[in-house]
Amino acid sequence: MRQKIILWIEDYLFYPDFFQKLLSFFLLPLTFIYILIITFKKVGVTKIDFGLPIISIGNLIVGGSGKTPFVLELAKNKENVAVILRGYGRNSTGLHIVSYRGDIKVDINTSGDEAMLLANSLPKASIIVAENRKEAILKAKTLGCSLIFLDDGFSKYDIKKFDILLKPKREPENVFCLPSGGYREPKMMYASADIVLQEGIDFERMVSYKLNNDVISSLPLKLVLLTAISKPKRLLDFLPSYTILEAYADHHSFKKEEIDELLLKYKGYSFITTSKDLVKLEQFAIKDICLMSLELRILKNMDKMQEYISNYYKN
Repeated sequence: MRQKIILWIEDYLFYPDFFQKLLSFFLLPLTFIYILIITFKKVGVTKIDFGLPIISIGNLIVGGSGKTPFVLELAKNKENVAVILRGYGRNSTGLHIVSYRGDIKVDINTSGDEAMLLANSLPKASIIVAENRKEAILKAKTLGCSLIFLDDGFSKYDIKKFDILLKPKREPENVFCLPSGGYREPKMMYASADIVLQEGIDFERMVSYKLNNDVISSLPLKLVLLTAISKPKRLLDFLPSYTILEAYADHHSFKKEEIDELLLKYKGYSFITTSKDLVKLEQFAIKDICLMSLELRILKNMDKMQEYISNYYKN
């Protein structure tokens, strides 16, 4: 039942059937109110210049479009970098320094899954989670950071920044904003970004499979995909057709009872998961769990972003 609800919501928001379309149209008055609220938030906003370049990676739709792997790709070879994010799914509030130049300061309950993945993957960077991004930017400056990446920062209208928006490979058939559809902001807002990149055209995902940190060329014949990410069905494109999907809500914190139940239900099966999920599943010591290593390659020239960074220090 849990998984059916998750997948039903995904279909409703992005690829609705006839009855879901009816519900979508029924909710249009609420969508109109939602858009008015968004518009009101933008009116008269003064952008704050924090005195250093800030790169925002965002999307217009609900859920994942590759923001976190995109941040990883942009930040991996840079020095004195901070990555700031909200930290969805964490069991904490306020501002927390997750890592300082590779030195991890908190556990995953405090950081959330995405922040811990970034901390483990970026040994030269500092990772900060905070509801208040402006407060986090000021903290990053006190840490000596000279470049900031905002994960999911497009809607922070009062921050002067360079906006990158990511489009999914397959765009939603439902073009309405919440709650009638899966867009967080009207589709026309793509025009306000500094760069718009679409998966499959401007960037692509490269998938490899690992077992105990070793790359493997083939996957077990009895395989269960265990994941708690947005739009989980998209992962099946990279897996054999016989793969069974066990999906939980985005950022779900797995419990021992859930894992024990799955291990009993799928006795004799192998499990595979994502890097974002693995940071939460490691505590359960699931035997021989495989990893989908999803890396990202940027195909489009990013000179415009580099020019923004360079010009910032010239001024």
